[in-house]
Amino acid sequence: MQISKNSLIRDICRESFADFVKEFWNEINTEPLSWNWHMQYLCDELQDVAENLFEGKPRKHDLIINISPGSSKSTICSQMFPAWCWIRMPSCSCIGASYSQHIAMNNSRKQRDIVKSEKYKRLFHVDIRRDQDGKSYFMNSAGGYRYAVGIGGSITGMHGHFLIVDDPLNPKEANSDKELETANVWMSETLPSRKINKETAVTVLIMQRLHENDCTGNILARQEDEQEKTFKLICLPAELDSNVEPPELAKKYVNGLMDPVRLNRDVLSMFRKQLGEYAYAGQFLQNPIPRSGALFVPENMIPVANLPGPIDKMIRYWDKAGTQGGGCYTAGVKMARLKDGSYIILDCIRGQWEPFRRNKIILQTAEIDGFSCQVALEQEPGSGGKESGMISARELAGFKVVLDKPVGDKATRAEPLSSQIAAGNVYILQGDWNAKFLDEMRLFPNSRYKDQVDAASAAFNLLAIHKQIDYRTMVGKNQRKMERLPEHLARPRSTVTAPTFVNGIRLP
Repeated sequence: MQISKNSLIRDICRESFADFVKEFWNEINTEPLSWNWHMQYLCDELQDVAENLFEGKPRKHDLIINISPGSSKSTICSQMFPAWCWIRMPSCSCIGASYSQHIAMNNSRKQRDIVKSEKYKRLFHVDIRRDQDGKSYFMNSAGGYRYAVGIGGSITGMHGHFLIVDDPLNPKEANSDKELETANVWMSETLPSRKINKETAVTVLIMQRLHENDCTGNILARQEDEQEKTFKLICLPAELDSNVEPPELAKKYVNGLMDPVRLNRDVLSMFRKQLGEYAYAGQFLQNPIPRSGALFVPENMIPVANLPGPIDKMIRYWDKAGTQGGGCYTAGVKMARLKDGSYIILDCIRGQWEPFRRNKIILQTAEIDGFSCQVALEQEPGSGGKESGMISARELAGFKVVLDKPVGDKATRAEPLSSQIAAGNVYILQGDWNAKFLDEMRLFPNSRYKDQVDAASAAFNLLAIHKQIDYRTMVGKNQRKMERLPEHLARPRSTVTAPTFVNGIRLP
């Protein structure tokens, strides 16, 4: 019995998603197909999780795919994969999301172009219903549908066998706390409830790394905290690095490159120049912090087991938070200025405590540090922050306390400390707290938490400004400044002082 060409192509495409991609590539792409090993790998991984769903079995895992732009990630995962699923399971439904509705709809349109192509209809006999053929939503005659939505958008009433999120963050807004929170909350709280069957439905997240707490970072951190790995990570940086995942894929790199044709050295060099180190590290190396060019280079700090010299002034600065077991951390960094003009970070205490326990720990720490160590407390803006600061200060009666009102963004406040570290003028006392402290510093300002660096930066700024400025001399040079001299400089200092500012300079 002679097998027709159409039957042969149909059978091959049904059995292999990778062959389907090769066969239908030109239906939605004007550029010729340049096949690379990573494309085969992604196709095989997607087909692997799909086969379980087609058979009604519990899913093996969800997928996170971190890979560079220009690697056909959207073509394979967001456009061609849902179209292939329909030839195996026509009733399969897919929710496709991206950081903008426009991009989500474009991916949806490309799937629809494949399904409406003459070749697809001839081979698989899957038709889109005329009364359900919109730009953001369309349905086939078997009831399978595709729905496009922007991150944060409404998906009420929609449920999918596959939830495909392609680039949940706009690279231009990746450092926005608001955008990060919107994407993470939508991914963790809204999207999971949209699965048709919680046991079999599959989530696929495809993105380039942009921040330590982007959707990939947030999911992996939650998996570590919950000790339950529901997502499989596939990380394919454009250049060979230690973060390739699974690690055995490193041997597939050619001369250190994932795709030596489309992402060759010249192309990557061009992107590095255009994007800068930060953006290139995230988008192409899948590392949200570059190896060079970060604000802090902790390796420039000098680790010591003992004090390298006599102390001139010492302070412990508290960056306060008030949520027990979650949210931001409270951090108290102890730092000293030495008599030779260098600085040393002596200790860091950190925890997620409710206000009563937090204030008790701050008091206990002050008692241990002794009266020679000044206590500084961050005072949040507004009446609530002032009241909280005064309550904390009253509980520290007998100790020398400063209520500090931070000015400027976190990165700007950290620059003075970073410059001293870069100059090799900062020591760090060795202790079991070092690892987490240095990790946060290394990733700052893209770190998931910033409390330790905030406290260290503020402690340094208080120590350094006291050393550098003689306020009476400065004010005496200008009568107008004399009129703004705070009262506490003209009288004996009380136990608790609230710094004010002269021409932007924080007064002690």
